[in-house]
Amino acid sequence: MGWTGGYVLLALMLAPYMRKYGKFTVPEFIGERFYSKAARIVAVICLIIVSVTYVIGQMKGVGVAFSRFLETDYNTGLYVGMGIVFFYAVLGGMKGITYTQIAQYVVLIFAYTVPAVFISLNLTGNPIPQLGLGGSTEDGTPLLVKLDRVIQDLGFNEYTTSVDGGKLNMFVYTLTLMIGTAGLPHVIIRFFTVPKVSDARLSAGWALVFIAILYTTAPAVAAMARLNLTETIQTGPVGEATSNLEYEKRPDWFKNWEKTGLLTFEDKNGDGRIQYYNDKNESFKAEGWNGNEMSKIDNDIIVLANPEIAKLPGWVIALVVAGGLAAALSTAAGLLLAISSAISHDLLKGILRPDISEKQELNASRLAMVGAIAVAGYFGLNPPDFAAGTVAIAFGLAASSIFPVLMMGIFSKKMNRQGAIAGMIAGMSITLLYVFQHKGILFIPGTSFLGGMEPNWFLDITPNAFGAVGALVNFAVAFAVSKTAAEAPQEVQNLVESIRVPSKD
Repeated sequence: MGWTGGYVLLALMLAPYMRKYGKFTVPEFIGERFYSKAARIVAVICLIIVSVTYVIGQMKGVGVAFSRFLETDYNTGLYVGMGIVFFYAVLGGMKGITYTQIAQYVVLIFAYTVPAVFISLNLTGNPIPQLGLGGSTEDGTPLLVKLDRVIQDLGFNEYTTSVDGGKLNMFVYTLTLMIGTAGLPHVIIRFFTVPKVSDARLSAGWALVFIAILYTTAPAVAAMARLNLTETIQTGPVGEATSNLEYEKRPDWFKNWEKTGLLTFEDKNGDGRIQYYNDKNESFKAEGWNGNEMSKIDNDIIVLANPEIAKLPGWVIALVVAGGLAAALSTAAGLLLAISSAISHDLLKGILRPDISEKQELNASRLAMVGAIAVAGYFGLNPPDFAAGTVAIAFGLAASSIFPVLMMGIFSKKMNRQGAIAGMIAGMSITLLYVFQHKGILFIPGTSFLGGMEPNWFLDITPNAFGAVGALVNFAVAFAVSKTAAEAPQEVQNLVESIRVPSKD
């Protein structure tokens, strides 16, 4: 809902105006709209923080996909992925990345939806995953009812009612993903390169169609993957230790993912069987079970492993791996392009050394890409969260820093540079503080400034969802500070007025 709605917001309220303004990067727009080099520098810093956080999540996905594809450990898969991203991002440039992304998104759409159709057919007999999610399994039991029953029997919370942080958190999370999508620099930069304003609207519209297909399929894929995974490992009636899967008879998909190090099993009671359940479930101890023996199931393997678990044809499994690689590589390349252009075009050419040649600017751009790949690779080896969690934090950072300043730049003629700068700093800072505090990085003994070590101290909102709160802080601070200084010059107000007039093309 958040990501899909974000493209609606982008198509209606940002993309056409940004394209009509005619600049090539987000910081360049912010710098000129708010007539300030300082605003441009702050925008560059925000963009780099957002993009590096996002690309860390993509690198995790690259490592997972390549480790399975090459049947090697995760670290080796990540190094291979880094090399490939480096090759075509550094050597290809804007045009190369644009064409590869077109091909990769075609692959991604087919790779995500085709296996979902097969899995939905296998479980419910319905080829449309969105309908299969509300359908019934072979024995007539509704799919979600069966999933809830299986999960609860193992001591886990009911699948369909488990909401992280409560309903308020889910609402704020959706809003964060929505406005974060509209504020992502590597997405917005695409609309700067289309020939006409109408092309920007058309591009966003078609993107929304395909994104809606992908994201309405996602809940079905999630539920069906969880059911397949659980029933494959937990082969017999719950509570009967003798009915559990023997380790020596584990399926091929299990063996394949063990090679990556992202799925590991520990035989705690020496009975040669795999016992998968919630450690808090006391009833299993009577059966001689000694703790959950699935000692590691990396969240990021579930989508890629799902077709193997469902025993789909080999070409379908290969298609899923190709889709995973396409998604991670194309997004990573776009992010690296945004980072490099911010450093070389906005920071170096625009402010620090305006006299450098185009060749020097290009070399600086490539060097920035290399640095970004190295940083992302390091955090890919030591990920702060699973891929989707890290990406969600990046959306929160974009929501709290970039989105508000773009909206104010387009729709608030009198917003001045003081307000814009203060808003960006406030929004980004409060969101980073909340994320770091949740991880225990900013705990100060004897203080309660950030809630101590208590997680989700602000209305039980999780760090992934906090970006919307940061955006409100950004808006509030920006308008408050703007009242203390002169409004934007008249020529700037006239410029803002002109970009809001519909274009004839």
